[in-house]
Amino acid sequence: MAGHESVPGDTAEQGQSTALLTRRTSRSVRAAVLFLHGGAADSRARSRSWYPAPLRMRPFVRTVAAAVPDADILLAEVRYRVRGWNGQDADPVRDTERALRELATRVGEVPVVLVGHSMGGRAALRAAAAPQVRAVVALGPWCPEGEPVDQLRGKDVVVLHGDHDRVTDPDASVAFVDRARAAGARARVELVQGGDHAMLRHRRQWHRLVASTVAGVLAEVPRPGR
Repeated sequence: MAGHESVPGDTAEQGQSTALLTRRTSRSVRAAVLFLHGGAADSRARSRSWYPAPLRMRPFVRTVAAAVPDADILLAEVRYRVRGWNGQDADPVRDTERALRELATRVGEVPVVLVGHSMGGRAALRAAAAPQVRAVVALGPWCPEGEPVDQLRGKDVVVLHGDHDRVTDPDASVAFVDRARAAGARARVELVQGGDHAMLRHRRQWHRLVASTVAGVLAEVPRPGR
């Protein structure tokens, strides 16, 4: 994206050693948005940037970039080492935590919004335990019964789920949000009528909801000098 400073590791292949793939940044960063794509329940196969799951999130990066044009909002994707969640290993959570540490090393402890789809939504909700995470936007998240919610206390949580999703369960998202709210999260769920897991049906609505939600959270982050 022209007009912004690029950093080492922006290309997918160079980024293998980093969990943070920066898409927009500047010399002064006051907040960040990290995008987490979906994956598989179990897979040790190497994650590739051209697979459908990561490609599915790229339009959301562009949508948020247009909705939040401020140069001091860093946009980045979390790069997974492998494609799967892999049980107790929770590999994408570990990768997200590593990305958050890398971000803090580069720009300091700035407020972060996590935007995750499917498995990435589950990882984002888990990784919200990190103190710099201000909010989570979870898209068609994988929310199995018993998924922890205490880490979301005091956080903004917005779950968007297509009511025609046949991969992850919209009813499970509703139940998760109820539990998160009871645990002290500022949580809400919105069902996209006719929406599917790939977020292709009614895609304008998906993009509008994500853009407005992220912009609303970032509007609460103070600007330097205020």
